[in-house]
Amino acid sequence: MLDLNQIAVFTAVAQLGSFSRAARGLGMPVSTVSRKVAALEEQLGVTLLQRTTRKLTLTTQGRDYLDQCNEPLQHLYGAERVLTNAQRRPEGALKISVPVILGDYAFLTFISDFAKSYPGIRIDLYITNQFLDLIAENVDVAVRFGELKSSSVVARKLGRTVRYVVAAPDYLAGQALPREPGDLAAHRCVLLNAVNNEAEWDLVSGRQRRRVHVRGVISSHDFRSIRLFVDRGHGVGLLPSIYCHRSRRERWCASCRAGAHRR
Repeated sequence: MLDLNQIAVFTAVAQLGSFSRAARGLGMPVSTVSRKVAALEEQLGVTLLQRTTRKLTLTTQGRDYLDQCNEPLQHLYGAERVLTNAQRRPEGALKISVPVILGDYAFLTFISDFAKSYPGIRIDLYITNQFLDLIAENVDVAVRFGELKSSSVVARKLGRTVRYVVAAPDYLAGQALPREPGDLAAHRCVLLNAVNNEAEWDLVSGRQRRRVHVRGVISSHDFRSIRLFVDRGHGVGLLPSIYCHRSRRERWCASCRAGAHRR
């Protein structure tokens, strides 16, 4: 295969009419420029440049070859400039996938500010709790909660969330308050992505960790609906702190008594 660097060097020499001027323009020694042109001529089996002590001229074959090479090289240089400009000024399509919990005002405001800062980027925001194949769906950036499974995607830890075990006073009225993780087995729970309305909760309190098998009559796929069902007394829930502000935790008297779940 022909060496594009050799072709580019030959083009520079032919257009500038001098090995030394081409060497200065390319930022390389004159000997390197001469060697690359000679190597190209040897590979092509023709003389491209007629060299004398006073003058450097193109042969007929050299002139024809320059005419054929010049336009493709300009296309390559143009492609390089496009990439360079893109690096300086981000543009193009950006597909983002986030869970429903992030589809709130704060995150959407961040996306809005980002779009204003980089008007050349077209954003496709996909808010869903559905598990997506990031490669098949052409997702560029995804935010996920939970343990990272083995994967070929590049991942970065953004932070940690805290989940609280909570229940509404209406639900707890007339029954024993759960004080230990094991007590939850006797309670109805509102579950996230449960199978047959059963789930495993990993609870952490300080250095203590307990896994509890829980059941419930309602299972949902997003925390907003779980918060509503818990608030209306359908059972105990395991909710992220963003859904458990201070006044709510104080009102839900079971909050934090059974431990906190961290991810």
